[in-house]
Amino acid sequence: MISTSSRWIATTVAFVAALQMLSAQPQPSPSASAGQAPPPAPPAQTTTTTQPPQRQQPSFRAGVDLVSLNVTVTDGTARYVTDLVAEDFNVFEDGVKQEVTFFNRTSLPIALALLLDTSASMESKLGTAQEAAIGFARKLRPQDLAEVIDFDSRVVVLQAFTNGIGDLEQAIHKTSAGGSTSLYNAVYIALKDLKKVVAKNVDEIRRQAIVVLSDGEDTSSLLPFEEVLDLAKRSETAIYSIGLRTDSPSTTSRGFKEAEFVLRQFAQETGGRAFFPSQLTDLTNVYGQIADELSSQYTVGYTSRNPKRDGSWRRLVLRVNRPNLTARTKQGYFAPTSH
Repeated sequence: MISTSSRWIATTVAFVAALQMLSAQPQPSPSASAGQAPPPAPPAQTTTTTQPPQRQQPSFRAGVDLVSLNVTVTDGTARYVTDLVAEDFNVFEDGVKQEVTFFNRTSLPIALALLLDTSASMESKLGTAQEAAIGFARKLRPQDLAEVIDFDSRVVVLQAFTNGIGDLEQAIHKTSAGGSTSLYNAVYIALKDLKKVVAKNVDEIRRQAIVVLSDGEDTSSLLPFEEVLDLAKRSETAIYSIGLRTDSPSTTSRGFKEAEFVLRQFAQETGGRAFFPSQLTDLTNVYGQIADELSSQYTVGYTSRNPKRDGSWRRLVLRVNRPNLTARTKQGYFAPTSH
């Protein structure tokens, strides 16, 4: 009989291998409307990217296709619940109950992309947004990694992944307002950057997240929303979106309603959360809620009972046995393929 320790080690190795395999799967190529092949991936700092980069990840095949979920559980007062065990979770894939084979409730390290809208409409709000984002960065732990990306007409990686809080603060202070809004391009580049943060062993397993702040609709991206959303759904990344409302008449415009829909979709489909503060002063509290959530999540993994490798979309439902609790995770995933 295999010991509990040996079984845990084997499952953990399979989990890491599956993460690597998922990160190596090919992703949708940029839309032909871009007009030309994307340039190489940007250097570490201050490299402007106006068209999404391409990078081929090394292939890695594992014997087990393990589906991993980042799960947030709250009670009736919206407080995070962190004392559940594996047996408290029920996972259903396309209506079929699955057996949980991997479970972790410890606060894993985080790989985070921090995206700031620096379009012209943000000029009067940028100072407050910078301070709120810096407060969020200061909550990161030494084992966490974060990058800073600003976007207007262009997308600029101001700081590549680092655990240096001072470097992150300096990058946030560099942001300045002007130009239009390339939200979709920015999310695409952040997703591609996070794909490079691959776990090579158990100690390097990281939850991945994007936190994006914007105050309006996308007006200048080369990529369509549907293509970027598809890439997000294929990733292991939760997107937390902040749609900044103000007292401006534009907040009731069709454009802002479109932006709100987009930000909600990014969050709901990936297991993140969307926030729409009505006042600038609420930003610090919103970033604080996101930091608290990221440090209160579970990792739940299972091997699908569906053996087909057809690349189809599989809908997920996750419930907890304890009454009056709500669990949130991504809404589904794409099955692996045979090639």
